[in-house]
Amino acid sequence: MKILFIGDIVGRAGCEATKGLLSSIKKEFGIDFTIANGEHLSERVGVDVKVVKEMEKAGIDFFTTGNHVWKQKDFVKHIENAGLPLIRPANFLSGTPGEGYKVVETPFGNILIINLLGREGININVDSPFRKIDEILELPLDYKYSFVDFHAEMSSEKVALGRYLDGRVSAVVGTHIHVPTADTRVLNGGTAVVTDVGYVGPRESILGIKEEIIFELFTTGMPQTFEIADGDLQFNSVVIDLDTKGRARSIERVDRVMKI
Repeated sequence: MKILFIGDIVGRAGCEATKGLLSSIKKEFGIDFTIANGEHLSERVGVDVKVVKEMEKAGIDFFTTGNHVWKQKDFVKHIENAGLPLIRPANFLSGTPGEGYKVVETPFGNILIINLLGREGININVDSPFRKIDEILELPLDYKYSFVDFHAEMSSEKVALGRYLDGRVSAVVGTHIHVPTADTRVLNGGTAVVTDVGYVGPRESILGIKEEIIFELFTTGMPQTFEIADGDLQFNSVVIDLDTKGRARSIERVDRVMKI
C-alpha cells in the first residue's frame, strides 16, 4: 500500500496547488490512499468544512489537523459529523469535540490514523502525546496499517516520538512548522519517519503568509491579522510504501513548484 501524505494546506492558494498537482502525483507514484493536514483549510487560519469537501473531491481521502483546528468557531459543530473524514489531535483534554483517531477501511486493509499535538513550544493545554499514543495502541482495534501525524513545534519532540513508536506503527510524520526537513528514513523496527513534511502554499512568503505582515509582527510585537501571500506555489509531501504486514519499506519526499 502506498500512502501520500501532504503537508499543511494553507488557504485558497494551497488548495489551488493541490488541485493542480495532486492527480499527476498520485498517478506517477501509484498512490493508494491520500492524507493531508487540513488545519489551514480556510482563507485565514482554521478549518472550513466546505473547503474540506472541496479537497475531498480533489482526491484527498482523509484529513488530520492541529492546534488551529478551532480557529473557525462554527467548525466545532461540524467536527462531530461521523461522515467527515477528519480528526483533531487525540491528546486534547477530555470532553473536546471530535475524535483523535479513526480506523478507516481501504481495499488494502484497515488503516488506523492518529493525530497528536506536541507540548513543547505550543501554548495549549494538552495531555502527553506519549501517554496518549500508548493508550490508543492498547485498544482492541482492527487494523493492518497505522499512521501518526504529530503536529509539533520542537524537532526533538518529533524525533523522540518517532523513535518511541518504532516497530509499533507504520509511519510517524511531523507537521506544524511548515519547513520541510531532509531526514526521511525507515527506522530499524520498520517505522517510516520525517520530522516535518512542510506545507502547500505560496513559495515567496513566510510560511505561507505575506512577509510584510510577519515583519510587522517581529519589529513591533503587535498582534497582526494573517493574510495568505501571492505568487508561485510550493507543494510538500511524502510517499510511504508499506508492506502487507504494515511495515514501511520506504519513505521519500515529493516536492513540487507550481508556477503562477
